[in-house]
Amino acid sequence: MKRSLSIIIPAYNEAKRLPASLVKVREYLSASPWEFAEVVVVDDGSTDDTVQVARDAGVRVLQNPGNRGKGYSVKHGMLEAKGEWALFTDADLSSPIGEVEKLWSALVREPAQVAVGSRAVDRSLVGVHQPWLREAVGRVFNAAMRLVTGLPFKDTQCGFKLFQTSAGREVFSRQQLDGFGFDVEVLFIAKQLGFRSLEVPVRWDNVEGSKVSLLLGFAAFLDLLKVRRNGLQGKYDRSRDR
Repeated sequence: MKRSLSIIIPAYNEAKRLPASLVKVREYLSASPWEFAEVVVVDDGSTDDTVQVARDAGVRVLQNPGNRGKGYSVKHGMLEAKGEWALFTDADLSSPIGEVEKLWSALVREPAQVAVGSRAVDRSLVGVHQPWLREAVGRVFNAAMRLVTGLPFKDTQCGFKLFQTSAGREVFSRQQLDGFGFDVEVLFIAKQLGFRSLEVPVRWDNVEGSKVSLLLGFAAFLDLLKVRRNGLQGKYDRSRDR
């Protein structure tokens, strides 16, 4: 199994945080055994210097047609990935980039196509917690997610997931949601298509400056119903490709 990796970083007005994160990514890659690696920053219509910062760092830059949302950005990057494995991670590196080794190791031990970074499997790995209200809303969301979709995961919203790229293309090409409910949708699609997903505990530290407002967080609850509806309507089925 060759080790080639694409690291997808969705970015919206991340000119201040991106430089330090890209330095950390480069440091990790310089010492890692990946045979091929690329870093892809997907700009979501930023109004600051995000694009220039990424280009100055020498990474690949993709630009969305305007501000479309995190889900659209991740989809854009995943469908353009050149590596045999594709990780998407937040621009603030709330999960240190080296944690991808845990995801990779899990997929090697138990052959699967998706590894889901999780803050809930081992909460002792969370160094800096979110404000209590966000954590409370997150737990309610997870309970609702399980009820509505039938997915077994304890944490779908950690922005740190590794896909076998061939499987990822099948999954993300069917993605319908552009907002923050996309995490649930792609895992639901993966299950519908018969791909195996593993939930893996990762280190995580909350970083101030989140772009996710509570209002957007609550909108993700409605996305759960959309995912369920799309599933019932067969919008994720392989038969749709014919």
